[in-house]
Amino acid sequence: MKAVLCKEYGPPESLVIEEVPTPEPKKGEVLLEVHAAAVNFPDVLIIENKYQFKPPLPFSPGGEVSGIVVKVGEGVDKVKVGDRVIGSCGWGGFAEEIALDQARVTPIPDEMDYVTASAFLMTYGTSHHALKDRANLKPGETLLVLGAAGGVGLAAVELGKAMGARVIAAASSEEKLAVCKEHGADETLLYPTGALDKDAQKALTDKIKELTGGNGADVVYDPVGGDYSEPALRATNWEGRFLVVGFAAGPIPKIPLNLALLKGCQIVGVFWGAFTGREPKRHQENLKELMSWFKAGKLRPHVSRTYKFEEAAQALNDMAARKVKGKIVIVPSR
Repeated sequence: MKAVLCKEYGPPESLVIEEVPTPEPKKGEVLLEVHAAAVNFPDVLIIENKYQFKPPLPFSPGGEVSGIVVKVGEGVDKVKVGDRVIGSCGWGGFAEEIALDQARVTPIPDEMDYVTASAFLMTYGTSHHALKDRANLKPGETLLVLGAAGGVGLAAVELGKAMGARVIAAASSEEKLAVCKEHGADETLLYPTGALDKDAQKALTDKIKELTGGNGADVVYDPVGGDYSEPALRATNWEGRFLVVGFAAGPIPKIPLNLALLKGCQIVGVFWGAFTGREPKRHQENLKELMSWFKAGKLRPHVSRTYKFEEAAQALNDMAARKVKGKIVIVPSR
């Protein structure tokens, strides 16, 4: 089978496509024929040895896939050959086939195609866990989403609306904000790109307060980090919840902790991957709720482009440059 391989740490251009042996499913594992593999920001980090998980070289990036079960190992009872499933793998997804523990696969509803399925689990799972389990978002509260046109950001916009919140979507271009409006954002906020000086940071804080009637946001969803986090935290409401989701801007911000004291607010970490392993029952309950909302039409994953295997480097570069709206997906060329 063909696979996109990281044989040495480096930029996306260092990836190669090679023939590798088809894996044999072990006890409790299933073999998937991959039909689509979503691209996520951790894929950019993992090939440069900047991610918290460090698989041994060589490996394929790609943390979530969709496909069809073509073989099962001993003891598999959750799925059978021929089933359409989503696979959560962490890495290894940019390949024509992948072996996964049966606990890591989820049946795909009839209403969901392979490309949509591959783009669903990580972003909606992360944002749902963040808003439901970590922030306890309530109907009528105001949710501010930074990086709102990205994969997890756009999922947070839709989920915030599904949970009854007033959603403010913040992004770096009018084109991105238009996508956020299409997916339910009540208000939008355009912020500048690159490093923000003190005046620009204050202007961002002031704009958030203006959009919230001077109160600030009840919940801030921050997958961006960098110079954007502190201004957003300063615009958090009393007893607000600031969700630390990621650092797409690059630098990890150093937050003045007196802000948490003055606002009586919470700074809350969101690590969906660890949550799924530590609390599998709650994860499955969340997944059922997400699938029911998808079937009801409340969630509409936005895939802005698909790529071939040969375009994997371009896909990762587009992700790194923050050019992506919603999700992008790699489709194996058969």
